[in-house]
Amino acid sequence: MIENKNRNAEEARSIQVAEESRETDWKARSFMGSMFMGELALDMAAPYPEQDPEDRAIGDEICARVDAWCAEHVDGDRIDAEQEIPAHVFKGFNDLGLWGIKIPKKYGGLGLSQTNYMRLLGVVSKHCGSLGATLSAHQSIGVSQPLKLFGTPEQKEKYLPRVANGEISAFALTEPGVGSDPANMTTHAEPSEDGSHWILNGEKLWCTNGVIADVLVVMARTPSKVVDGKERKQITAFIVEKDWEGVDVLHRCRFMGIRAIENGVLRFRDVKVPAENIIAGEGRGLKLALTTLNDGRLGIPAVAAFSSQEVATFSARWAKTRHQWGKHIGVHEAGADKLARIASAAYAMEALAMFGAALSDRGNADIRMEAATAKMFNSERSWEVMDTALQLRAGRGYETAESLRARGEHDFAIERAMRDTRINRIVEGTTDIMHLFLAREALDKHLRLAGPLLGRAPLGVKLKTLAKCAAFYPVWYAKLWVGGLFKNYSGFDGRLRGHLRYVEARTRKLARTLFHQMVLKGPKLEMRQLILARLVDVGAELAVMTLVASRVQGELKRGQSDNLSRALYWLKSRRAVVDDLLRDVHRNTDAEARAVARDLMDSVEALPELEKPELSPRPQELGRELTSGRQPVRRAVAHRTEAAK
Repeated sequence: MIENKNRNAEEARSIQVAEESRETDWKARSFMGSMFMGELALDMAAPYPEQDPEDRAIGDEICARVDAWCAEHVDGDRIDAEQEIPAHVFKGFNDLGLWGIKIPKKYGGLGLSQTNYMRLLGVVSKHCGSLGATLSAHQSIGVSQPLKLFGTPEQKEKYLPRVANGEISAFALTEPGVGSDPANMTTHAEPSEDGSHWILNGEKLWCTNGVIADVLVVMARTPSKVVDGKERKQITAFIVEKDWEGVDVLHRCRFMGIRAIENGVLRFRDVKVPAENIIAGEGRGLKLALTTLNDGRLGIPAVAAFSSQEVATFSARWAKTRHQWGKHIGVHEAGADKLARIASAAYAMEALAMFGAALSDRGNADIRMEAATAKMFNSERSWEVMDTALQLRAGRGYETAESLRARGEHDFAIERAMRDTRINRIVEGTTDIMHLFLAREALDKHLRLAGPLLGRAPLGVKLKTLAKCAAFYPVWYAKLWVGGLFKNYSGFDGRLRGHLRYVEARTRKLARTLFHQMVLKGPKLEMRQLILARLVDVGAELAVMTLVASRVQGELKRGQSDNLSRALYWLKSRRAVVDDLLRDVHRNTDAEARAVARDLMDSVEALPELEKPELSPRPQELGRELTSGRQPVRRAVAHRTEAAK
């Protein structure tokens, strides 16, 4: 009983911290948010937002230049095998300005749009996944983005020119015992007596770029404050420089894919952080992290989409080359089905990713749900694309590119691409966490309106809430049944209208189902994660179907029909996915799964607590293990330049 009470109290604290850190000051409509309330906000998706011609021209030029440079200087297979990025690549990226893609020109950056940033990530990742991850972590969740959004003028003047000119940055949030639950963070900072600095102590895990970073954003607990009579835990963001006393790299982590990323365990021992190095203010660290991740999460969907496009192109060429039983394998139905799934998914992923980029560049849209949806959806679909492409390639897909080359075969690195892709379902919020985040946002309108009825609240508050609900829900609920009667899709090609009518009808059914589940299960719905995940997936599928229809309609209007077949295939094939998900809300094996899990866990012992080895700090001046014959390579790119020469 005591254990259950402690667990419930801990759970309540975690939820409170997460709730207090949610972004609640958005005024603009959300395309995804409207969908969960039963409204297909077609005006937000159509016409499909195309990149401004001038901005596209800028992107075309630099993407072509970076692609050509990478083709000549980047050996992705070698980087994967040796598990390190050569110094000449860091120098080349610095010469190309790639460490400051989105940093304003006045601070030494390229000042490019979010759309062109995402296009560049796709170009780089095509050649090497480790390079794309390093570049993304540096400027999407590293120092530059938090400072762009929340930094003081003094912080920007001091640090943005440095990270734009090659000093690597990183983001330190995750801890050995804390993943997506920041309430249990142990890294902490205490103010000095005179208030001039903070004393930082703790340990961070899986800090991408952390091994070679020069400057980091570190999240730490700071003393709690009492607000409205309640104690509130505080998490604060600090700018920390790697060469300060007490900052140590203890371990470089090794992974299945993106094997050259410099990801590690960092320790902070009595590190003195100047008070002016707090970003966004004391206690606003988690809100900063969540806001930063809105744009940061868009990098993964872009890489997933553009990598899938490369795979689709090669798969089509391979299917046109390889013969089986007197036919090209792409002509056989089994091969044709695989090509259709690969190509249509790549098209759909790009539609979703670039829609998110357009919203970000617009700057006035609430992109929380769109960014999370794009990250969740594209990471899942890209894994399916790689698996399907590998199956189409068969034994040659499982064989390494180096081995294929050695025996005179086409060496497209599907095997490496699959390993590199797998991390996308985990990093920057796992698919499971994205489901929970999106479910919370999907329920937001209902919780704000009817929340007091679901928990403990004074009678007067409940009566006022009932009055508000009585004014809203009858009209809203009636529209969920008859709201589609007068919808007109005359602006769309006749082959697309039926699919849009389907999406609109299922959008209203999604809202009804979510509402029914909330009413039937009440507060218990929060713990029905699989039901919530299915409903979130329905919303994602319907949103992507809308964007695919909108995008291909824009192409048809310009006289382009190359993508029509893959768009129609996607729209028709995903209907079955949506209907299955909605059916499984009511008829599923969730209870049986819980029983199996309980029985299985009851039959085994928990893993023993291991004695933690004492890790020694790694030499700061090297920042990596050195192989024989290599010159020392320092952390900062400025030092790497000399090594590259």
